[in-house]
Amino acid sequence: MANVAVYNIEGKEVGKLELNDAVFGVKINNHLVHMAVVAQLANKRQGTQSAKTRSEVRGGGRKPWRQKGTGHARQGSIRSPQWKGGGVVFAPKPRDYSIKLNKKEKVLALKSALTSRVNEKKIVVLDELSFNEIKTKNVKAMLDSFKLDRALIVLDKKDENVVLSARNLPKVRTILTNSINVYDILKYDTLVLTKDAVAQLEEVYA
Repeated sequence: MANVAVYNIEGKEVGKLELNDAVFGVKINNHLVHMAVVAQLANKRQGTQSAKTRSEVRGGGRKPWRQKGTGHARQGSIRSPQWKGGGVVFAPKPRDYSIKLNKKEKVLALKSALTSRVNEKKIVVLDELSFNEIKTKNVKAMLDSFKLDRALIVLDKKDENVVLSARNLPKVRTILTNSINVYDILKYDTLVLTKDAVAQLEEVYA
């Protein structure tokens, strides 16, 4: 089992924590990690773009001129695609871009992402994270004590003071353990967790 240092918000080491290998020490499956990221980005797509085909454009029910004898090319409708105001040939229509992953695949991908952060030593465990007031400089000072720039802060429970204090920092995101996902873990350089958040993750996924 991997041992990591536990720090306070001033950046001073206050203890050690043994991580559960069932969550933070699995064999990394890069393919599943990739699939989880692709699925998450695809599932964000709305797929609401739409244009009208020749059958949906208003008008054009009457043949504009007779078939033969006019000198013009034959035409069946003024709403054919070659006409101004006509329909679109292969018009885009609303569609579902979502990709489904099995539950076991999602869990293994998440464990792989967490393990990669441990292996790369890009994980910081805090004994606790709480502020008496909402101030961005509190979070900035905490991150500066670890020399961090881009960080994902994982909380065991919602703390308005922490969430609102971190909200103005463009390279920082706060998330609860029940919302943690592969894309965010990989997007941010360092994973910052509280001891309670680690315990919750081990309880759910071990």
